[in-house]
Amino acid sequence: MPTSPTSRFARLHRRHTLALGLGALAAGLLPPLPARAAIPAGTVLRVGDQKGGSQSVVEAAGILADLPYRIEWSQFPAAAPLLEALNAGAIDTGYAGDAPTTFALAAGTSARIIAAVRSNPHSTTILVPGASAIREVADLKGKTIGTGRGSIGHYLVLAALKANGLTPGDVRIAFLLPSDAKSALAAGSIDAWSTWGIYVSQALLVDGARAVATGNGLMSGLSYQSATLDAIAGKRDALADFVHRTAAARLWALRNSDGYADIWAKAVGVDPAIARHTFGVEQARPVAIDGSVIADQQATSDLWREFGIIPARLDAGAIFDPGFNSALPA
Repeated sequence: MPTSPTSRFARLHRRHTLALGLGALAAGLLPPLPARAAIPAGTVLRVGDQKGGSQSVVEAAGILADLPYRIEWSQFPAAAPLLEALNAGAIDTGYAGDAPTTFALAAGTSARIIAAVRSNPHSTTILVPGASAIREVADLKGKTIGTGRGSIGHYLVLAALKANGLTPGDVRIAFLLPSDAKSALAAGSIDAWSTWGIYVSQALLVDGARAVATGNGLMSGLSYQSATLDAIAGKRDALADFVHRTAAARLWALRNSDGYADIWAKAVGVDPAIARHTFGVEQARPVAIDGSVIADQQATSDLWREFGIIPARLDAGAIFDPGFNSALPA
């Protein structure tokens, strides 16, 4: 089970607060949370995260100093192992894209979606090496595409094939974690890689890769904070506070994208240009769980079902808990 070391983000935050003005939320500008019952002393919220997910933005925004509970962070390389930990009850809550969350909930994970974030679908991309003869989706016929099973990259492959009159049988899909897919693409073991976020930025800016398809028009761009049913029942007020803080921090990051990108780049050891490109494309923004979110989620679920990735149709409305909408900043 991955565990987070002493946070480099926190140290970097303290070092750069005065220079970049990143303590605004901590200084009292955090929008007030609706009145709730006192969170019991000693409450621990076990939070699963992925690189560039939640921990980085809340620590960069400086809004964790007055937490009425303790957070135990666990970092994962991709959504699949995070959601496996959620299913096992090893974490209380975790952040992942809509496609892998659908995959997990359809498989019986005892959890609900408690908050939503909408990003630019362009941030999920099918990449090929710069010298590849592949120029468009049709050229992928007979080729091998690497991605994570049940990931947003997997979803993009299926959606792109369908939109271009192809089927999954027209390609070979190699299910790989991002680090393995990156190596496989460089070695020529796969012809294309369907991935997201920082992996796209690194491939485009450092490795000279090219995009042959993006999620524009094919994906919702939604990601979700999900929580186990036990955590919703026993730690609801702590979860609501966490939803409030992460949403406020994401709004702060949109207004301070370069400063946030610089802190994040130093923390994870990448070039600031890569971080700025990633966040500049993603434009992640918290949104309420409403009819449009549920409709987009139903479309995602239905495509998974169409291609046999999940065994039965999933009622999107049943996998959300919209009661946490009241925790969002006004």
